[in-house]
Amino acid sequence: MEFLGFWGHVKKTKQKSFFFNNKSSYSHSGLQFLNPELKIISYLFLIIQRARSKMAKSADLIWSNCLKIIKDIVEWQHFKTWFEPIQPVDLKDNVLLIQVPSQFFYEYIEEHYVNLLAKTLKRELGKEARLEYRIMVDSGNNKKGSMDVPASGMKTYNNNEMNFPLVIDNPVKNPFVIPGLKKMQIDPQLNHNYTFESFIEGDCNRVARRAGKTVAEKPGANSFNPLVIYGGVGLGKTHLAQAIGNDVKRIHPNKVVLYVSSEKFINQFQDHSRNNAINDFIHFYQLIDVLIIDDVQFFNRAEKSQDAFFAIFNHLHQSGKQLVLTSDKAPKDLEGLQERLLSRFRWGLSADIQVPDYDTRIEILEKKMKADGLDMPKEVVKYVAYNINTNVRELEGALISLLAQSSLNKKEIDVELAKKVLRNFVKTSSKEITIDAIQKMVCEFFEVPYDKLLQKTRKREIVQARQITMYLAKAFTKNSLKTIGEHFGGRDHTTVIHSCQTVKDLMDTDSMFRENVMELTQKVQLAAM
Repeated sequence: MEFLGFWGHVKKTKQKSFFFNNKSSYSHSGLQFLNPELKIISYLFLIIQRARSKMAKSADLIWSNCLKIIKDIVEWQHFKTWFEPIQPVDLKDNVLLIQVPSQFFYEYIEEHYVNLLAKTLKRELGKEARLEYRIMVDSGNNKKGSMDVPASGMKTYNNNEMNFPLVIDNPVKNPFVIPGLKKMQIDPQLNHNYTFESFIEGDCNRVARRAGKTVAEKPGANSFNPLVIYGGVGLGKTHLAQAIGNDVKRIHPNKVVLYVSSEKFINQFQDHSRNNAINDFIHFYQLIDVLIIDDVQFFNRAEKSQDAFFAIFNHLHQSGKQLVLTSDKAPKDLEGLQERLLSRFRWGLSADIQVPDYDTRIEILEKKMKADGLDMPKEVVKYVAYNINTNVRELEGALISLLAQSSLNKKEIDVELAKKVLRNFVKTSSKEITIDAIQKMVCEFFEVPYDKLLQKTRKREIVQARQITMYLAKAFTKNSLKTIGEHFGGRDHTTVIHSCQTVKDLMDTDSMFRENVMELTQKVQLAAM
């Protein structure tokens, strides 16, 4: 028998004493009660276990030595994010097996650090050194599975071996992956209609728009990081944020861009949290080059999501990646968010978007009509722009409603139809104009304080503004000359007559003055409709 032959060999080589005379090696385990053959088998088992234990320690030692080298080469934050989570598993025949948390993690290491790992490992184990990964994957029902694959940068593949990147049956879920592509590519979730070309610039948004252009041209390499765009509802925050993303994709096609609302971010975090995959979630977002998050004010109801976003923000910012955030308030006015997040929001630029003025609203409507191939009388455009003065969304909604009514009822678009449609957008579309309303319009037009208009002063700009106001009040109200004079600090009716005549004379001789009066006349007409 082979076993007896082996036993005879042990006797001849005088190794019997090792098995039977060295009590310290086996008496404590109860092996002295076994027959000789079972003793040998048991000892062989112990030897294998000790060898495996020694092998595991060797893997720990080799990996520890590698980390000491890597730590001095890569940035501390990158080392903490991408190397500390790795666990050494086994070392056999100069092949070091390391465990990584997810496929995202594996792909990132392969893309950015495989050459560094190869050089470091060959320094420790020699030129025959090899590296393999054990990738932890979700097997469903909250269970974790794993698969072992060799490092692509350290092995030459045979024809029958698998290609990379891997397509795993149960990979970590990428919520933005483009179906049908083997290599992980992220759908940026952008609306291609939201561009800088379709975003009308005015005094209300000039700073935000120009900052957005700078960010798109040099993402991460500018002083506007993060760029926080804030303002009221329907003023174009989302449009501008996505215009930045679209421009980045146009100028830098290799950049990974992602637009996501804060609510979607929170829902994804909660899903990953239930599946014990928070690390996968964080690692995924840390792969983004330009991250755009809409409505960050909603983070106030999600404390743990704030923690995850804090880790993502830090990594992206320190890695020179770009962040674009939108909010309904300035960072200093946001409530319910961690102070450490708010302080980081203030690192870059906070740019507000305000309600567009009358001229900008006209330009927005004309741009929308041109894009959609529509035509509308100028007086109707002015009427809509004057009466819808809250936000861009309502302005475009009124335009769409007007066109729909015209098409369905087979009516020409005119001011009367506009009045009918706009009843759903404004409290009233027909009102009597007042002297006070005209005074406010003129003061706003000439940027003159209201109280100055009533004072006795001979400053030319104040006198002309007062005279034009009296002229318009006489033309558009039913008030007597005496009543009009009383609204200007108690002046008598002769002053009103003189002012009206002066305006008429200046309109005949001064073209700039005439243009100003005509523009104000149009504004009052629109207000009176």
